[in-house]
Amino acid sequence: MQAILLERPAPIEERPLRAVTLPDPVPGPGELLLEVSVCGACRTDLHTVEGDITPPAFPIVPGHQVVGRVRSAGPGAGRFSPGDRVGAAWIHDACGECPRCLSGRENLCEGARFHGFHVNGGYAELMLARADYAFPLPEGFPDVHAAPLLCAGIIGYRALRLSRAAPGQVLGLYGFGGSAHVTIQVARHLGMEVFVFSRSAEHRELARELGAAWTGRAEEDPPRKLDAAVCFAPAGPLVPEILRVMDRGATLALAGVTMTPIPEIDYDRLLYQERAVTSVANFTRKDAEELLRYAGEIPLRTEIETHPLAAANDVLLRMKRSLINGTAVLEI
Repeated sequence: MQAILLERPAPIEERPLRAVTLPDPVPGPGELLLEVSVCGACRTDLHTVEGDITPPAFPIVPGHQVVGRVRSAGPGAGRFSPGDRVGAAWIHDACGECPRCLSGRENLCEGARFHGFHVNGGYAELMLARADYAFPLPEGFPDVHAAPLLCAGIIGYRALRLSRAAPGQVLGLYGFGGSAHVTIQVARHLGMEVFVFSRSAEHRELARELGAAWTGRAEEDPPRKLDAAVCFAPAGPLVPEILRVMDRGATLALAGVTMTPIPEIDYDRLLYQERAVTSVANFTRKDAEELLRYAGEIPLRTEIETHPLAAANDVLLRMKRSLINGTAVLEI
């Protein structure tokens, strides 16, 4: 099979991803062999390529927003049949036995493995996925529009849940890339008023098109205090800026995999009165199932730009420079 391989981390400017031919994988017990149609490019891919987060072993095929069709199934993987269209997301599997797994929090399992990090991902013609961690996709979504739902969408949905935003409240979204442009649609569907903060005029325009009641830059004061907020930008200095405009009892969810250092926070002025800050770690299968159900109900609109698989280095470089409006999708 043809694939894009990362042999060692390096700045994306050095074009560390290279096209290779690898043996076709063979599904084992509980596994599906997927013929990959498309794979979304995610900022986590960029973090992996540049060494911000480090896989346990190299080389590795990146990619974890995968849409494909089942070519074959290993023993015990009877949940899907050859030809079925499925999605595979960040989590490849978890131990299934620890207290976190048993309480439906497999996203926090210390033995969890991830596509494009522990096992080869979707920057390839073929990929292995666990049948119990694969998802049927809503009808009516072309493959290229379904891909962004499988990480950007689900992470945004989990962050929305952890922010404790409720119908009728004001939600602030900081950064407006692949996750946020899906999250705003779910939030509006659930009856929230959304304020979007972004340094990009183009991103602010897209936010208004998708229903933002107000847009501005992070240093600006919104029309009202925020009841909840999600920060998608991996910029620690934003945290005190966000707390500054949060109301009493509000929660800030930090959705980034990495974060630059957070400055010292003035407890009395910024955190007191039951303001809360929480991180977001991966997502659960329940999150994925709920988001995909909303995707069909709303229906969600995904902003994408498509590229050939061979352009992976160029796509991640454009992502690093904040030149992608929505989500970039690699067509296999």
